[in-house]
This record gives sequence, C-alpha cells and structure tokens, in this order.
Amino acid sequence: MKTILLVFILVLTTACSSTREITNAQNQADFTLAFGSCNKASLPNLLWDDVLNTKPDVWVWGGDIIYADTEDMGKLKAMYAAQDAVPGYKSLRTTIPVIGTWDDHDYGVNDGGVEFKAKKESQVEFLDFMKVPANSPRRMQEGVYNVHDYNTPRGSIKVIVLDTRYFRTALTPDTETKKRNKPNKYGEGTVLGSTQWKWLTSQLKNSNADFNIIVSSIQVLSNEHGFECWGNFSHEVDKLKTTIADSNAKGVLILSGDRHISEFSRTEVENLNYPLIDFTSSGLTHAYNRFQGEPNPFREGKVVSTESFGLLQFNFEKNNVTLKMVGDNGKVLGSLHQSY
Repeated sequence: MKTILLVFILVLTTACSSTREITNAQNQADFTLAFGSCNKASLPNLLWDDVLNTKPDVWVWGGDIIYADTEDMGKLKAMYAAQDAVPGYKSLRTTIPVIGTWDDHDYGVNDGGVEFKAKKESQVEFLDFMKVPANSPRRMQEGVYNVHDYNTPRGSIKVIVLDTRYFRTALTPDTETKKRNKPNKYGEGTVLGSTQWKWLTSQLKNSNADFNIIVSSIQVLSNEHGFECWGNFSHEVDKLKTTIADSNAKGVLILSGDRHISEFSRTEVENLNYPLIDFTSSGLTHAYNRFQGEPNPFREGKVVSTESFGLLQFNFEKNNVTLKMVGDNGKVLGSLHQSY
C-alpha cells in the first residue's frame, strides 16, 4: 500500500512539475502579440479560446474581419454586430486591447481601392466596430491607419497599422497568363498614398521602440502569385525597404493577411542590419485547404493552409522574437525565431 501511495505521489509531483515548466516557458515572453485575418462570424471559429490561452497583451486584426462586400451600411453594421456577439471573440475583446486594419471584404468591395464610393461611410462603421471614441482624431482623417505604443518595464513596442485600401490605385489585370494581376509599370500607382507615406516615414524615423511592427492587410514580400500584394507596385516595395533602412528604427517586422494561407517570408535589405520578415497569418475561420503550392522566392519554411492565428513572443533582454502559427487546441504549425 505504501509503495502504491509513493508511486502516486511521484506521478502527481511529476505532473505538477511539467505543468509549471510549460507555464514558465509560456511566460518567458515580455510581450505577446496575437493576430489574424479572414474571419466569418457565420462559420465555426475554434480559435478564440486558443488565442486567449496564449495570454496575449494585444489582439491585432489583419483585415477581412467580416465578408460584407457591400455599399449598404446597414448590412455592414449588422455583420460587425454579429462578429461582436461571437462568444469567444467577446471574451477576447473584453479581456485585452483590440486594434487592427481592414481589407477589401470589410472595406466594401473585392480587391477594392481608392475608387470605392462608400469608403467614408465604411470607415465610420469600421471605427465603430473597433470602439474608437467619437472625439478621436481618427474620426477626422481619411483612412484607418493608426499607431499604438506599448511601453513595459522591460522595453517598448510600436505597432504601426497601415491602410492598404483607402488610397490604393488601380491594379493591372494579367491578360496573358492565368494569374489575376501583374505588376504595374515601375513607378505607376501607389499603395498608401502621399499623406500616409509621410506619416509612416515619420513614425519610423521618430521611433524609440525596441520593436516596430508594421501591419499590412496584404502581403509585402511574396510577389509572384498574381493576387493582391505590394509586389503589384514594386516601386512601393522598394520605397518601403528604403524607408525602413533610412529610419534606423529597431526591430522592424511586417504582419500581413488576406491569402487564406500562413507563411513566413524573409529577405535582406540594403543598409538594414537585420533581415526583413513578413509574417502572413490567414485565415481564422476558412483557409485555402486545397492549396497545392505557389512560388514565393522569400519563403522560410512551409506554407500552412489550415485555420490558424499568428503569435509573436518578444524578449527585450535578448532582443529577439519568436513567431508562431498556431492552430486549434494550441498546436504550433510553424515557427520562426529572429534575433535583432
């Protein structure tokens, strides 16, 4: 009997010890950011409890929060309200700060840009959903771009949220291949527009943050798939790289969505003493499960084509970040570690 009791105590002690080790490992991060995109309230979302289990300091929407594709603001408002009522998401937004941007389907039209006639009205509905105060300066500006600063006793993070819809000029359809779009003539068109470019340049140049996170609803580095991406405006990609390098901002990395797949892209940038990473996380409720491959000269690791969200765990003392693609039940589907 004593032997059985001793074994039971040993098993119980070992189990408790393992639990502590896992908890301690999770708490090693000084700051945790979770993000995702491509979400429908009408579909099962199994990930909100997993997001909350990571104990993030902030949730970042990467766009396509809803799929409205409409100029009817009543429909748009109703779809945002439906998302707000999703139990898991409601638990998240009442627990931690929620920030982010829109993409085409919540903006109002597939692949839409500067030409969308209801963009001002749509912006009002988006800001309402994001609980932006009525007297906020964001209510007065064109576009939903914004900046959020997070200061901790150990270090600081600046999250720069871009608007790749409000000012984005026309795409060039590809009539020669099966791809949807092809790059514009170099120097033709814009993703951000002049006002937002000046704002972004200032935010990076004047940043004292240990890490600077740029949120773009569309991919920045992956540029050969023919769908929407910064690569359709290759001069804008070059401008972004130069802007980042010239700013001397520390620890700049990019978060993106849109594609219904998740992947890491990484490249070296001239005069930048660390690699530039574009972490794509998509989608939350529906992923490109039939994905069979596409070229991406900057890809690191494998593409994840099942539902997932992105997780960034920052360590200020070691000046590094661990990036994870996380699926249902907290399963890590892919990871990347970067020191700065």
